[in-house]
Amino acid sequence: MSAPVPASSKRALRPTVVDPQPLATMVADLGLRMLGDAGTVMVRDITLDSRQVAPGCLYVALPGTRTHGAHFAAQAVRAGAAAILTDAAGAAMAADAGVPLVVADSPRHAMAHIASRLFGEPSHGLFMAGITGTNGKTTTAFLLESALRATGHRVGTIGTIGFRLEGRPLRSTRGTVTTPESCDLQALLAVMAERGADAVAMEVSSHALAFDRVEGVRFDVAAFTNLGRDHLDFHRTQEDYFEAKARLFTSGMTRRAVINADDEWGRVLAERVRATGDVELTTFGFGPAADYRVLAFGDSGTGGEHVELDAAGRRLSFDIALPGRYNAANAATCVAMLDRCGVDLDSALPGLATAQVPGRMQRIHLPGDAPRVYVDFAHTPQAVASALSAVHGRTIVVVGAGGDRDRAKREPMGRIAAQNADVVVVTDDNPRTEDPASIRAAVLAGARSAGRAEAIDGGERRHAIALALSLAEPGDAVAVLGKGHETTQDIGGVLHTFDDTAVIEQEWARLHEGAAGDGERHRGVPEGN
Repeated sequence: MSAPVPASSKRALRPTVVDPQPLATMVADLGLRMLGDAGTVMVRDITLDSRQVAPGCLYVALPGTRTHGAHFAAQAVRAGAAAILTDAAGAAMAADAGVPLVVADSPRHAMAHIASRLFGEPSHGLFMAGITGTNGKTTTAFLLESALRATGHRVGTIGTIGFRLEGRPLRSTRGTVTTPESCDLQALLAVMAERGADAVAMEVSSHALAFDRVEGVRFDVAAFTNLGRDHLDFHRTQEDYFEAKARLFTSGMTRRAVINADDEWGRVLAERVRATGDVELTTFGFGPAADYRVLAFGDSGTGGEHVELDAAGRRLSFDIALPGRYNAANAATCVAMLDRCGVDLDSALPGLATAQVPGRMQRIHLPGDAPRVYVDFAHTPQAVASALSAVHGRTIVVVGAGGDRDRAKREPMGRIAAQNADVVVVTDDNPRTEDPASIRAAVLAGARSAGRAEAIDGGERRHAIALALSLAEPGDAVAVLGKGHETTQDIGGVLHTFDDTAVIEQEWARLHEGAAGDGERHRGVPEGN
């Protein structure tokens, strides 16, 4: 077992210059209640993490699942908090804090708008493209980044893989969330603008919409990729999950909507947007009703796809570097978003031919007479089916399911894996606080219920990957699914270093000792991408 990953001590990203703002001015029209004299209070930062408080900071004390942030009010004031934003319960707990209290019915909503104002409403000066949906968000964001850079834009990206500017990571503390909390998101947008960005491609998660993280951001265009089964440990029903996503496609959030006409929930959303009439609507897909319709796609000869697209009456032909039908759909999403915003497609399309996405159908090139090996983030039944549809020949899949999450998707994931592969090696994803063997048993039961593929309990992840490689012959495909770009594995609530790509290379070298030379193998994604 690898050593636990040490916690980072870095602070969240902030612009180098923030002009202090009067608290009273920032909250004046938000319908909030002020307790104490805020007449001379100047705010220079905002955070909901008491450990990040510095002098002049507005501390946001939110109710949590285990405790209320107001319990840390005294600690925040000792660190220099100038005021506290909280709800009524928090105000009662922090009544003796000694600084002004701002009381809101929805402190998350207020935090987002205050943060936007504090950092100079950064989204207003950027071209903002948002993507939501169960699958395809990350790939579409990377396609947008590559296409916009090809036209001369300086582009920031925000999402599951992290924060990037001009293809380079921005170093910051961050959790595993796709979309940062609003105080950090607004600061991040200000940092990107300060460093020269003029466009941002951003994944917008259902959690972000439910928690008001993107309040105060106005998108030029927002896309809905699809809706599959996911996050039902958080959203009570699939309908609730959909309604969270649908919030993005209102006039207060975006000017233009680009929606998947092939998806059942996408059609519901498109009808709603059409009926409302205050957001410009465009659809994409493979069906005849789509405004941006994929007419054909096939092997580009370089490992990706050649795509023929009817773009609202204009015939386009271009290559993408990523394989599979669903990546042709992601490309159509990207093209529709850019075209509806007036971006020059003749300049943008060449960028799609070079876009690479870490952990998204990432080809791992191994030495010798090796099978074709792919790493992908697929962790829903729909995503597993899509990933496996992109590979050909005899296929061995390594798949698992996360602990402390939607248990009902485990058997479907195993079943769909078995329906689309020849051998299913079931393993651990991020078991978190659950028993790994019990999670594997559920996935394995689903795989065996399909009655098609050989289904094997591969045990812990390294062993399962080694087993899959040992079973593969030259010409076979091995797909390692679930963790993609992640470099850690959560076991028992402790993060351990684990990178699927590195483990694949190590286990292949161990299985073929002496054939790997000096070990200098590349990972399929160029440095800087």
